Amino acid sequence: MNMGIDGISAMINQTGNSAANSRTNALQNKIGGDLSNSSDEELMDVCKQFEAYFVEQVMKEVEKTIPRDEDEDNSMSQLTDYFKEEMIQGLAEKVCDQQNLGLAQQMYEQMKRNYTL
Repeated sequence: MNMGIDGISAMINQTGNSAANSRTNALQNKIGGDLSNSSDEELMDVCKQFEAYFVEQVMKEVEKTIPRDEDEDNSMSQLTDYFKEEMIQGLAEKVCDQQNLGLAQQMYEQMKRNYTL
């Protein structure tokens, strides 16, 4: 089976989109589910995951403001975009772990107060 560079870059693009969608869906299921029987640790974990997801989305929007090189090959662009997604995700998680942004703590306290968890 012989596959060209366009086929490979399409597969990479599809894999990246699938990974991003599955991560988003998993977080939505956790947040949208019944958290009334969750321990404090589980509730805080969900809040931290949302905080990391939020920071990741902000970073992606900021990255879109950076001008692209017009001479860049389209197939290489898709490949770098895939790895850039992974890097941004990891960086967002690291920022949330190392810095106290407070969003997760605020969400946790609000949920405890509003839902008497």
